[in-house]
Amino acid sequence: MGAPLLSPGRGAGAAGRRWWMLLAPLLPALLLVRPAGALVEGLYCGTRDCYEVLGVSRSAGKAEIARAYRQLARRYHPDRYRPQPGDEGPGRTPQSAEEAFLLVATAYETLKDEETRKDYDYMLDHPEEYYSHYYHYYSRRLAPKVDVRVVILVSVCAISVFQFFSWWNSYNKAISYLATVPKYRIQATEIAKQQGLLKKAKEKGKNKKSKEEIRDEEENIIKNIIKSKIDIKGGYQKPQICDLLLFQIILAPFHLCSYIVWYCRWIYNFNIKGKEYGEEERLYIIRKSMKMSKSQFDSLEDHQRETFLKRELWIKENYEIYKQEQEEELKKKLANDPRWKRYRRWMKNEGPGRLTFVDD
Repeated sequence: MGAPLLSPGRGAGAAGRRWWMLLAPLLPALLLVRPAGALVEGLYCGTRDCYEVLGVSRSAGKAEIARAYRQLARRYHPDRYRPQPGDEGPGRTPQSAEEAFLLVATAYETLKDEETRKDYDYMLDHPEEYYSHYYHYYSRRLAPKVDVRVVILVSVCAISVFQFFSWWNSYNKAISYLATVPKYRIQATEIAKQQGLLKKAKEKGKNKKSKEEIRDEEENIIKNIIKSKIDIKGGYQKPQICDLLLFQIILAPFHLCSYIVWYCRWIYNFNIKGKEYGEEERLYIIRKSMKMSKSQFDSLEDHQRETFLKRELWIKENYEIYKQEQEEELKKKLANDPRWKRYRRWMKNEGPGRLTFVDD
């Protein structure tokens, strides 16, 4: 009786098992195939093992590594190296001694830091992760040595100092401008005369002042009176330390908690209990409807805010009517403005989109 014939499926399966048995011993070698070995030129100590360079084991502690480095550094230091007859090793000449010294220093820099040493040990144990080793090596080399928090703190302080001096400069410019406006200068001069400040500036004594000195002193007196009597708001207001970026960041949690408490009270008093709005709440609703910041709204004249309250602009319908009136008034002003008329005439005759030919 002949041998049973194998079906195509069974034959293919048997052949596949035979190939698997033949390739099984080769799998470890195939898995270890990598672009390069564990020691790569350009990473850490290159093709040399950092532990072998220092002559220590992988279990060596920091003290042993430091001691081995000091001994080798003294031996291969270019300024102290003296070749001896029969000396064999990496430093047989001054040039090779310098190379050996740099290699020892690189090995010590690699092994003295715990994080860098951990990356190096991982590279020795997992040589197949070629590109990962490059990433860890250069990410640590190019990483900033200074703590990021210190950099942020110094940057915030620098910005705050710049803010303060910039605001103070703007404030002084505003005072100097107001001192040239006749309305405010006359009032400041009258106050200075009433207080007898101008007479003190012109007093004659042992230290006689020149006309320029008297003029400068009178100008400073007028400016100081303007500073004390006029409340400048907006972008030219007197700088406050609490408005600087550094203090705003420090006080941010306090402001957040205050806003949450204020919002809860608003909901409870006006949405749940149905209380009537006070003057402060009405002005807040008007400011939000006008989409103005607090500093912009505070810079408005008092009579303007009184007009808003009289017209009850916190009510949405009243505000829509007021807004439409302001738009109509603006259109009338623009229609009667000669500059706006010239602009419209130019846009009609010579504006963009019009192609003309000029005859010579």
